[in-house]
Amino acid sequence: MVATFVSGNVNVLAALRIIFKSMIHYRILLFLILSLASISLSAQQTSHVTQIDNSQKIDYLLYLPKDYEQNAGETFPLLLFLHGGGEGGDNIEKVKTHGPPKLVAQGQDFPFLILSPQNPETRKFWDSRMLIELLDEIVKEYRIDTSRIYLTGMSRGGYGTWTLAMQYPERFAALAPVCGAAPASYAVWVPDVPIWVFHGVNDPLIDVSESVNIVKKLKELKKDVKLTIYEETGHNAWEQAYADPQLYEWLMKQTLRQADKK
Repeated sequence: MVATFVSGNVNVLAALRIIFKSMIHYRILLFLILSLASISLSAQQTSHVTQIDNSQKIDYLLYLPKDYEQNAGETFPLLLFLHGGGEGGDNIEKVKTHGPPKLVAQGQDFPFLILSPQNPETRKFWDSRMLIELLDEIVKEYRIDTSRIYLTGMSRGGYGTWTLAMQYPERFAALAPVCGAAPASYAVWVPDVPIWVFHGVNDPLIDVSESVNIVKKLKELKKDVKLTIYEETGHNAWEQAYADPQLYEWLMKQTLRQADKK
């Protein structure tokens, strides 16, 4: 009788262990299913690579708003972000160091797509032709509202913002150069779209006068431009500029006039 009782307990314990393990596996499986579902419904920033003219390779990050897949019939604005000199090369993760890509990586959501290419050159300026061909490719593949494409960049990317806008004035609804530079004498080439310029007063690399002078000239030309100068700030004006939600609210209000569209 005793032996039978012990044996019965052993069988019960074995059965409980099996049930317990099954419950653990079920919970893990349920957690994975819910996690995947959450990811599919959340915003995404993914890395890509493409060829320009079958010769120039360019890496880029692309962020899709969390409701992009849900609203299949809707077009979305797009922000083109140009990084600074320190993030060029062939390691796409470096592009997440500053600006909107960094904020996305930290979990911030935006109501527009964000295209963040990587300059394959570490000591050269941005190639405007390469950028516009990449933009054309993205516009073709995704649901983009071409009247609401915005352009921003920091440091060398701020210079690239001015240059790209001058060379392709019909493409962008608004500009936001951060601690960049452009000759004031070229202000006449700057498109007649809303512009918000940012700079640090103590910038040791690109003097604040670069932004002050071109903004002054743009105002003389009756352009829609404003300048924010950060006190006690050096070259890293991008930290405050891109952390300010008012920048993105301002961008979302801008629409390219039909007469200016390509």
